[in-house]
Amino acid sequence: MVTFDQFLEMGLALPEAGEQVTWETRVTLRVGGKIFAMGTPGTGEVTVKASKADQAELLAAEPEVFSSAPYVGRHGWVLVRLAGVDGGELAELMAEAWRSVAPKRLVKDFDASGGTGATL
Repeated sequence: MVTFDQFLEMGLALPEAGEQVTWETRVTLRVGGKIFAMGTPGTGEVTVKASKADQAELLAAEPEVFSSAPYVGRHGWVLVRLAGVDGGELAELMAEAWRSVAPKRLVKDFDASGGTGATL
């Protein structure tokens, strides 16, 4: 099980990541102004950017933990139930989401340093 605070910690551990409250209660994690993950405290769920192929794989493997995210699921985003996800798996998903929107120089430096964010 992962808490919302741990989710934030994982995201903010990624290079140049920051948080911004949007839509009054939604915390968005961004790099270079682009969102890679988001969630609302107290809901027990977060949304993470993913490729459509990764989304399909996650939904097939663990439908009790992962589902297509409302509104943005058609673009690959995944809704993650925090009570059921492994911390290491969520950290990997967030690192991949970050890679998909981060500037190329940041990704190159991140990968050169071992390419790992915070884990539980």
